[in-house]
Amino acid sequence: MTSNHTPEKDMTLVLASLKDIAESVMHAAESGTLEEVLERIAEVTQRLIGARYVALGVPDGTGSLKFFKVVGVTPEIIEMIGHLPVGRGLLGVIMNDRQVVRLEDMKHDARRVGFPKNHPPMRSLLGVPIQLGPSLFGMLYLCDRYDGQPFTEQDQWLVETLAGYAALAIAGVQMSEQNSRLVLLEERERVARELHDGIIQSLYAIGMQLQLIRLSQKMPDTNLADIIRTLDRVIEDIRGYIMNLKVVNYEQQTVQQVLEDVVARLHIPPSLAIEIDAPRRLPPFPPPVLEAVCQITYEALSNVVRHADADHVRIGAVETENAFQLVVEDDGQGFEGDESDHEGLGLRNIQQRARIHGGSIRIQSNSGSGTCLTLTIPLIK
Repeated sequence: MTSNHTPEKDMTLVLASLKDIAESVMHAAESGTLEEVLERIAEVTQRLIGARYVALGVPDGTGSLKFFKVVGVTPEIIEMIGHLPVGRGLLGVIMNDRQVVRLEDMKHDARRVGFPKNHPPMRSLLGVPIQLGPSLFGMLYLCDRYDGQPFTEQDQWLVETLAGYAALAIAGVQMSEQNSRLVLLEERERVARELHDGIIQSLYAIGMQLQLIRLSQKMPDTNLADIIRTLDRVIEDIRGYIMNLKVVNYEQQTVQQVLEDVVARLHIPPSLAIEIDAPRRLPPFPPPVLEAVCQITYEALSNVVRHADADHVRIGAVETENAFQLVVEDDGQGFEGDESDHEGLGLRNIQQRARIHGGSIRIQSNSGSGTCLTLTIPLIK
């Protein structure tokens, strides 16, 4: 029997596939946000291989997943499952060992942990890490081809090739987002400088004029005293605003020093003892990320001062190979229920600051036993 394939025809198909992969992934990279790009890459992979289910996971640096975009499973089924994967079993093998996994039937592999309730049945698996050198940007998971056949070596080659382009695309989007944050920080620095050099100095001048008027007895002392006190409060409010805007020269400060600066900016009551346990070395990430860490610490401490009625606060920072972790723990009155019920404590702002830099927040609290806030930010090596 004569084969319909020739070396020339096979090479033409390979080149066409490479061209399609490059164009599709680069088009996906133009989608906008990182989450949108991840979803588009998953869609491109599904079309390329003809897989029924495709997912793209991004690790959070602590052994779990920060993003998990799925194609082929409806939102209704995802809601019925109740939670996204956490990176165990075969998914964890691809993430932690950074190796390709291709299986005809997952149930025969000892490394599997099974599916949760309401999860659609899946049999075959092709999992490929998305990485550039030592940097892992994500993992592609494909299950069950539409034609019912197992994944082939050619499927694996195509997905590995696509993963290489996807790594470049994800790295480019992350760099673009980081650049946008730097531009925003530069604008904040400019606003802070103009506030300090313009408005604050003008307010001080007005205060001095009022003091002169009071001394010359041209207005009743009581009225002027009230005006001056109000003016002083305005000046302090603006000063606090500037301090929150200002980007400190973090490049020359250790983690311990910047956390000490955060504490120095707050009006800590004498009854509250603060302990700082942090590395006495330079931060493991760029200034914009450290600024977010400082702002989260500032807001967490401010919550303690205003609401916790605590006697002691411990601020701890540790750095592992894959993540930076900050803990702010107090012995105050705490609260019951989910932290999302307490938005008045500024917890929503803290969560948003962490997510901007790919981090996560965990808050543990019980009435009468204090509160522990843990910030985790993955480190890109």
